[in-house]
Amino acid sequence: MPRVLLIEDDAAVRDGVTLALRRRGHEVAAAASGEAGLDVLPGFRPDIVLLDLMLPGKDGFEVCRLIRAERQLPIIMLTARGDDLDVVLGLEAGADDYIVKPARGEVLEARIRAVLRRTALPAEGTPAAAEPGPAPVETYGELAIDRAGLVVGKGGQDLALAPSEMKLLLFLSATPGQVFSRQQLLEQVWEHSYHGDARLVDACVMRLRTKIEDTPRSPRYVQTVRGFGYRFGPL
Repeated sequence: MPRVLLIEDDAAVRDGVTLALRRRGHEVAAAASGEAGLDVLPGFRPDIVLLDLMLPGKDGFEVCRLIRAERQLPIIMLTARGDDLDVVLGLEAGADDYIVKPARGEVLEARIRAVLRRTALPAEGTPAAAEPGPAPVETYGELAIDRAGLVVGKGGQDLALAPSEMKLLLFLSATPGQVFSRQQLLEQVWEHSYHGDARLVDACVMRLRTKIEDTPRSPRYVQTVRGFGYRFGPL
């Protein structure tokens, strides 16, 4: 079962989430502050991080950015309210998903599994290799995509993409030129069905563009089709 690092300052929430996850077979390390969580991270080596936004000292936004600067671990934000600004800021800081507290154990488990599936599997719709042997690296301008190795490079340098960024890029680039609505991307990439979570898509697109585009405001690879959604290319 996935190892979970929980960073949450509310003792009641921390104990409740820890108990719910351990009952489902997860190994859990719990920290009461951002600083404590960052200290635990290297030794515990979690598969995923559950991160409260409103932490004393280093808040969840800063902790998320610090983790992202060194590791591409999946991160799910925990927020005490469905505040749009907090959620958007957390997603922009690098989180892959969010959960509004309090959340039932089955909700936590479902979101954890969905995020980890995005980390482990190539995007749906990825074409299989025509012949046995290593799949070729796809090249689009300066961008190189190795689907089998889950590696993306630009100009000969590997790019550090967060799990949701990698899955989104793999999905879009599998069918260049095809337009996908935010709802389609939400269902296929994030495995969500609630239309209000379309901001997950927009925040991820924004982060991805800062890494793969020469000019994020004039994207060449992940393009916006106004009124419809997003597409990969045409270059």
